[in-house]
Amino acid sequence: MAEAKKDVLLTIEGVRKLEQELEHLKSVRRREVAERIKQAIEFGDITDSSEYEDAKNEQAFIEGRIITLEKALRNARVIDAEDVDTNEVSIGSTVLLKDLDRGAEFRYTIVGSMESDPRANRISHESPVGRAVLGQQVGNVVEIQVPAGTVKYQIIDISRSSL
Repeated sequence: MAEAKKDVLLTIEGVRKLEQELEHLKSVRRREVAERIKQAIEFGDITDSSEYEDAKNEQAFIEGRIITLEKALRNARVIDAEDVDTNEVSIGSTVLLKDLDRGAEFRYTIVGSMESDPRANRISHESPVGRAVLGQQVGNVVEIQVPAGTVKYQIIDISRSSL
């Protein structure tokens, strides 16, 4: 059975980052690992060589990542910030949320899962918060189940991301 094509949602910046990573893996990392393998082989018997095994494992990881990136870029559906509707939360929106229990505010940009980076406040549309806020409007309150119970966030603002 053929695998169904699944759109990979990316911002223009996300496409650029994936293209840069792919180019780096192909032009730099592949050569580095090949050199490590060559050196390990030159040392002689590779049957118990941890250096050889490590290099082969890294090579497999790099090749797998290259395949993943190529597939993602092939299936990319680019979200342009200019096309984001600020009347409701969508992929590409930056949303300001207020925790109704603690009063803290959080600003997140909703992105596709390949671009998710919670440390940079970029959360996936598939994450619990992302799923809860998608399609919502300013003033709406969303409830999100977390391990510690339920949190309530009010949507304070929706804007286009500066991606």
